[in-house]
Amino acid sequence: MSVRMAPRLPLIFLLMIHGDAGWGVRYSHSHICALKDSSVIMSCTYTYPTGHQIMKVFWTKTNVRKDNEEFPDLSNDTEYSQRLQYLGDKQQNCTIRLSHVTQKDEHMYYFRFITDKPDGKWLGDPGVSLTVTDDTDLQVESPERVTEGDSVRLTCKSSCTLTDRATFIWYRNSQPLTERRDTNNQLLLQSVRREDAGRYSCALHGHTYISPAVHLNVTYPPVNPVISISPSAEIMEGDSVTLICSSDSNPPPEISWFKGEMFVGSGRIYSISKISSDHSGEYKCRSRNKHGEKDSDAVTLNVMYRSRNVSVSITGSAKIVEGGSVTLICSSDSNPPALNFIWFKENQSSSVGSGQSFSALQSGRFYCEAHNQHGSQRSDAVTVTVHHGACKNAFVITAASGGGLFIIIIIIIIIIILLKM
Repeated sequence: MSVRMAPRLPLIFLLMIHGDAGWGVRYSHSHICALKDSSVIMSCTYTYPTGHQIMKVFWTKTNVRKDNEEFPDLSNDTEYSQRLQYLGDKQQNCTIRLSHVTQKDEHMYYFRFITDKPDGKWLGDPGVSLTVTDDTDLQVESPERVTEGDSVRLTCKSSCTLTDRATFIWYRNSQPLTERRDTNNQLLLQSVRREDAGRYSCALHGHTYISPAVHLNVTYPPVNPVISISPSAEIMEGDSVTLICSSDSNPPPEISWFKGEMFVGSGRIYSISKISSDHSGEYKCRSRNKHGEKDSDAVTLNVMYRSRNVSVSITGSAKIVEGGSVTLICSSDSNPPALNFIWFKENQSSSVGSGQSFSALQSGRFYCEAHNQHGSQRSDAVTVTVHHGACKNAFVITAASGGGLFIIIIIIIIIIILLKM
């Protein structure tokens, strides 16, 4: 029985199989960005074929050997010996901690392990790249403008993304947001309010540096416009009056003024110089920006003025009988209404009556004065004439204010009475 032997493989091929099978180093992060003076954890695991025993493990920052010398062990380097701590073991964990890192520590780092076999050595290449940043390069990224009700996300960024578990603190208008201390670098504002507007900055917990502030501008429609009046006291005819519309909105609103439903002006301030009674009425302002509009409650301008346009009117029956009289009524335009009326007869120094109406029993020219709290005015005089008849004590009172037709009617009535006697 013959045995066929397999051909012998080349030696180089056997070494390749031996070198790769079961050997390896796996790093949790191929690149780490750390804050200056912080501690860095470089996590990794390693594998090797069965039958090997780990004799030595260490980290190095070069992947090139000189003259077949062993790679330099960082734990023997005075720059690292006091700051480097091996957290792994001699089985599969190769994690280290490097504390108080500075920009000088920015390198590639590799894990190296050596077994008890002559060819049982391995370098974990590619390794871990370390970048060290200063906290003074922190910056806040934020949208320039958001609308009330939107969600907004602010980001605290540095020159690289920190991979250690940094804790971020947020500030608004230099005051810490004590309810927000996040292990990520973002601040989320759900349904943003106008009160959220302000200058935002961030910092890293345990560090004194605070980033430059970025302004968050929250826009919203006008809310509850209010009108103030100056002077706020009683308004007299002839005064100058200013109406001011105050409205909370962002961006600032455009203001329109209305008297009733009629547009009368624009701008935050509406001024009336030498106000008159015609300006009395209800006014409101309308506040508008691109997000909406809102009307104020109406305010009333009540312009006060003294009595004016005072006049006397005559009432009574056209047929005057014995003992009859003529009633005179005094009318006045004033605000507030006149409540005090005084009657005078020309060429007499004292008054002959008071009240809005007056009964005239004798001939003469009569006028009235109307008074309110702001002043008085006198009416033109009217003439009252008493005509005495030919029979028993009968008399007729003829009242005239210059109207010829009324005199003619009175004469006709007298003639008719005489004919019946």
